[in-house]
Amino acid sequence: MTGSAPPRLLRPRALAPGDLVVIAALSGPLPPAYEPNVERTVAVLERMGFRVRRAPLLEAGRRHWWSAATPAEIAGELNALLCDPEVRAIVASDGGQTALGYLDLIDVEAIRADPKPILGYSDISLLHLVLHARTGLVGFHADMAVPGFGGHWRSAPAARQAELEALYARLLTGTEAIGALPASPSWECWRPGRVEGPLIGGLINRIVLAQATPFALPLERFDGAVLFWEEMGGLASYVWSYLHVMRHSGILDRIAGMVVGVPREIGGLEPGASPTLREIVLDVLGDRDIPVLGNVDFGHAGPNLPMPVGVRVGLDARQRTLALLEPAVGPHEPTKGAPRRTT
Repeated sequence: MTGSAPPRLLRPRALAPGDLVVIAALSGPLPPAYEPNVERTVAVLERMGFRVRRAPLLEAGRRHWWSAATPAEIAGELNALLCDPEVRAIVASDGGQTALGYLDLIDVEAIRADPKPILGYSDISLLHLVLHARTGLVGFHADMAVPGFGGHWRSAPAARQAELEALYARLLTGTEAIGALPASPSWECWRPGRVEGPLIGGLINRIVLAQATPFALPLERFDGAVLFWEEMGGLASYVWSYLHVMRHSGILDRIAGMVVGVPREIGGLEPGASPTLREIVLDVLGDRDIPVLGNVDFGHAGPNLPMPVGVRVGLDARQRTLALLEPAVGPHEPTKGAPRRTT
């Protein structure tokens, strides 16, 4: 892809009341104990005004090794959903360790012909980054069924749940820019500054993995971008190493700003430990004078603020604000079978 013209931003069609949203196993399996989480997710999506269906592979107890099914089976089901004109959005059931196995099996022509929101984080970060690189698709780094809508949302105060529900509904149905995302007291200015640029990122280890594939984002796609990332598990030294990979690859020399999510279960980042995540980030950035906003509530640590990949944002680290400056979806059109395009 190096040297090729970047695809234009490809916004999915805005959802309308009554549109069909499908919950699909795009990576890991569904343990029987988490079946109630899926049922709660159905209720959340129905309150937003959508019809909801489960994809066939989302069956409690079904598994292949560490996955819900083989990579080919998951790709086949995903492609069927992408080609089905009735399906208007796809919500991942969970993350896992499978997306890397079927990146080359995805029907990108179906995405170009009829782009749809795909929601998820963790392993689903790979899908967002690769599909954005190949088609320009806006990827919805956002909550999933098991750890998100049906999990972390339950532990949030009722007011926060209502705020998130309204935010997600606006994001999926509205063709106006959201503006400022609702901030939390946890947000910290790690380096001041104000910038605007396209939002690019995901789970940090998946960013590094995506860049090692033939479907990587060309380096010039990071020019002026606001890089967002989070991490779950592993060690603080791993995060330091991933950041250095991005330094060596030239990514950190191209971005205009950085937004860091709340870390979860990372060895060496316990309260009172040294170095802190802030110290690790600033150590690797060195004298690169870009704004950094830390401890933003997206990722594995709790309910996710949606971070639409490719959408232009405004970041003011000193004021601790992050605003979506353009819509993530395009104008609503009647559902119809979209003709295939050829390239």
